[in-house]
Amino acid sequence: MNAPCPPDWLDGLDALAAQAVGLSDPNPRVACRLITRAGQVFEGHTQAAGGPHAEVVALRAAQAAGADLNGATAVVTLEPCSHHGRTPPCCDALIDARVGHVIVALPDPNPLVGGQGVARLRAAGLRVDLLDATHPLAVASRELNIGFLSRMERGRPWVRLKVAASLDGTTALANGVSQWITGEAARADGHAWRKRASALLTGIGTVQEDDPRLDVRLVDTPRQPRRVVVDSRLEIAPTARILQPPGEAWVYTASAPAESAVQRAALAQRGVTVVDCHGAPGRSGSHPKVDLAAMLTDLARREVNELHLEAGHKLNGSFLREGLVDELLVYLAPQLLGPGLGLAHIGPYTRLDEGVQLTFTDVTPVGPDLRLRARVLPR
Repeated sequence: MNAPCPPDWLDGLDALAAQAVGLSDPNPRVACRLITRAGQVFEGHTQAAGGPHAEVVALRAAQAAGADLNGATAVVTLEPCSHHGRTPPCCDALIDARVGHVIVALPDPNPLVGGQGVARLRAAGLRVDLLDATHPLAVASRELNIGFLSRMERGRPWVRLKVAASLDGTTALANGVSQWITGEAARADGHAWRKRASALLTGIGTVQEDDPRLDVRLVDTPRQPRRVVVDSRLEIAPTARILQPPGEAWVYTASAPAESAVQRAALAQRGVTVVDCHGAPGRSGSHPKVDLAAMLTDLARREVNELHLEAGHKLNGSFLREGLVDELLVYLAPQLLGPGLGLAHIGPYTRLDEGVQLTFTDVTPVGPDLRLRARVLPR
């Protein structure tokens, strides 16, 4: 940042922005704090898509209190938008309110913004300071919006693979029994991570074996993420619990439309979106698989920021082998279960350096279990 500001102007803004989790998607999670020259403070965070952004929430609170905003300072965790989307530009709202100083934690990578918000503010005579990229608030804002940034910068969602396993890596016994390896606290924590996601994904094998709902139940949420099923042959039963409302359900398939017309009609009748996403044929010329990379591109076009993957070891392995996983979220239970199903079907490798390389970012006890977070290193 070009000039210092009182530390308390920045305190707690990351927690305020986090209140938009489960609410603001596909928009980023943003907080704004207004400090008037008289020392009054007004705050806000981004509301549901189509509703006011953080800056407008804070401005409305100040205006409702009759505060004088002439020369006030605005601290925002993401660059104010400069384009007409679902709502008017936030930078114009700050200019119209006669704010004099804006502190920005993180530039907006959206090509429709991309520095234009800062430029418009400065052109209107406002002083604008950008926090250094290493500043804790900038780092926190990037982490909170890692899916939005991924969609804007890479054209694909941030993919988080979640698994629950015993200490020796078993996710299910050989007979398929897996409920429950981890405890109640870990399951609730897992639902909090589901809440973060724009969409929850699994494969047809998991649907047929477990008939999961794959929704957010154990924590409060203002909306349910979309559910996504990878189903190359389009075998999913229209009555599967994962397809039931509330919330949208999308099924990605490699089946030929003519061969699956009846199934498609039955799914459409229930409001399920079927997306054709043909990949290469399987081994020995078997039925084509869903092109997972193309699916991620399509999900980004559908405004999916964070994709939360809870699937079986085969689909987990496919995502990892293709280099499509960004982060692992692993809950380890304090027990040994011996032979069974593992985290992911990868390998076999002949050299240690052929494996998927990770770096741990967090290790936290959750009840009796251990939560590990690890980022996948570039190959």
